Amino acid sequence: MSEQTVQKQSTLWENVKVIIEALLLAVVIRTLAFQPFTIPSGSMMPTLLVGDYIFVNKFAYGYSKYSLPFSPDLFSGRIFGADPKRGDVVVFRKPSEPTVDYIKRVVGLPGDRIQVTSGVLYINGQPVPKQPDGTFTSDYKRDPGTDVPVFRETFDNGVTFDTLDQVPDGEGDNTREFLVPAGHFFMMGDNRDNSRDSRFDVGFVPAENLIGRASFITFSIGNDTSFAEVWKWPANMRWNRLFKAVE
Repeated sequence: MSEQTVQKQSTLWENVKVIIEALLLAVVIRTLAFQPFTIPSGSMMPTLLVGDYIFVNKFAYGYSKYSLPFSPDLFSGRIFGADPKRGDVVVFRKPSEPTVDYIKRVVGLPGDRIQVTSGVLYINGQPVPKQPDGTFTSDYKRDPGTDVPVFRETFDNGVTFDTLDQVPDGEGDNTREFLVPAGHFFMMGDNRDNSRDSRFDVGFVPAENLIGRASFITFSIGNDTSFAEVWKWPANMRWNRLFKAVE
């Protein structure tokens, strides 16, 4: 074997090692630190829009089997666990379909009593302050939402955010009272009349099902533009949302 051939093989092996190391690093980061997600529906409007690409902080609440690729059943519960705060925007696995990722806002903590009456959210018998905050128009074709009333809600811990009220006296505007069990959380979408959440089939979300806290938007394109349609980016990019914190 010539010296030139040996050098080529050595260079090839070095390149292969670099690629393997990069892939392993990407897996570690995705498993333990930050994971990218895409917003596919309007349930969290106006906070998150269809076409937002976000990073989710996976170490915020510790780790469960759902933190790992393919969700292997290696252990139960959470390790290095920490509870979310009321108002956190969280990615989790739907309890009845644990292969499906959902993103909603934490409204109820363990032991809380949650109810919606005439469109007003009540936590432990106290109404959450709700003030008009303008209107919202979506560029999402399946949910146009032209001039939808916006209301700013503020939790008792100071977390404040906008919600939409598309339909007066909608399906989710009057509910029974829910008592959140120990080790579970009550989730709601900010688009209150267009969110399947803990008021409906999602139910209470076990702590084990939490994936992480939505941290910031890395990229955002509107008008139902596919990520692959690069030529449409300049006209449809939401420049003011790039690297915006999720609140």
